[in-house]
Amino acid sequence: MKAVGIVLAGGSNNRMGQLSKKRAVPAMPVAGSYRCIDFVLSNMSNSHVQKVAVLTQYNSRSLNEHLNSSKWWDFGRKQGGLFVLTPFITEENSSWYLGTADSIYQNLEFLRNCHEPYVIITSGDCVYKMDYDKILEYHIKTKADITVAVKDMPEGTKDIQRFGIIRMDGTGRITNFEEKPLIAQTNTISIGVYVIRRRLLMELIQKAHEENRTDFVQDILVRHKDVKKIFGYKHEGYWQNIATIDAYYQTNMDFLKKGVRDYFFKDYPNVYSKTEDLPPAKFNPGSAIKNSLISSGCILNGVVEDSILFKKVYVGNNCVIKNSIILNDVYIGDNTVIENCIVESRDTIRANSSYLGEPGKVTIVDEKNDRYIL
Repeated sequence: MKAVGIVLAGGSNNRMGQLSKKRAVPAMPVAGSYRCIDFVLSNMSNSHVQKVAVLTQYNSRSLNEHLNSSKWWDFGRKQGGLFVLTPFITEENSSWYLGTADSIYQNLEFLRNCHEPYVIITSGDCVYKMDYDKILEYHIKTKADITVAVKDMPEGTKDIQRFGIIRMDGTGRITNFEEKPLIAQTNTISIGVYVIRRRLLMELIQKAHEENRTDFVQDILVRHKDVKKIFGYKHEGYWQNIATIDAYYQTNMDFLKKGVRDYFFKDYPNVYSKTEDLPPAKFNPGSAIKNSLISSGCILNGVVEDSILFKKVYVGNNCVIKNSIILNDVYIGDNTVIENCIVESRDTIRANSSYLGEPGKVTIVDEKNDRYIL
């Protein structure tokens, strides 16, 4: 592969509420046994990108632990590898990453030491499959300065204004790029994947720094849309951004659909993740499971319908769980009812509790966990 990968995974996000108080959004659990960042790292590996840098900052502990080895995604062992780049203090700089462009600027030395001619920049909070080889071929074919992966969203998509809105001409060149506009003029959005020549990226990042500009989209893409040749590459497959509570809930619920599960976990190429040695799920007498994903290490004694249970969840006797997401290592006491909820990891739900969210409005359950108090 003629490109090096950069994954932007350091931003804070208050739209996730309590869920992002413990972890970075790219570290959010998805589909039972995965983290969100696994999907972009698998795309990199399957596209033969051997050298990948992940830029982390906000609530990065669990994310850094997840990225403790490149072997899980089979990045280059002798040439390449997985690099986790966090802010650091130098004689010239003592600040945190001030934005996406600034995070790249603070790691320009990494790009200078690379020999690959191109850079693939992606965000770490999206769930999708993409062959980056194809977007790179398109980038070279069109002789673009920058290529942006875009997607046509269905009419009436909720909260489309939280994305970058794209308008292209007949040749595929981007003629208008509005980041998070009040009113979306089209339903074509940027999905946070960019291809650019390495030397041009270093030049633009250096110039942005000299002008005290810190955001990659606003200060490079939007600012240079009429100066540089910026083309759009259309992505046709499944794509979701999980940066809000509703989007995170819906993305996980999508994995209850057989077509979505087959697309990610049966169709080539594969999705990889860090593995943990756990026993298979145990279904005791009295348990009943319907249209749900149950992960390793779970013990079930109750009823689970249309829900996703992540690793090491215990469900007590006579419990009923419907339309809910139970994150890792949760203990649910007997006679508990949970519906339309997301239960935070490492919670202890006491017996005879009831948590009922409204349909279409997810409730976050975050209970004090006595099991981990010293």
